[in-house]
Amino acid sequence: MNRKKKMNNILKKKVKKMNSKFHTTNKPKYVSKADRAKLDEAETAQESVQAQD
Repeated sequence: MNRKKKMNNILKKKVKKMNSKFHTTNKPKYVSKADRAKLDEAETAQESVQAQD
């Protein structure tokens, strides 16, 4: 029984790994708070330059 169980677990792991490679997510990539602040700062600086022109 243990031998069967072990083989089944190995095969299940392989199938899970293969399925996870093909699974894609629609979730946006995480951006840290510090990076968001930098992006926001750069955006506001760019807007101010455009407003002066």
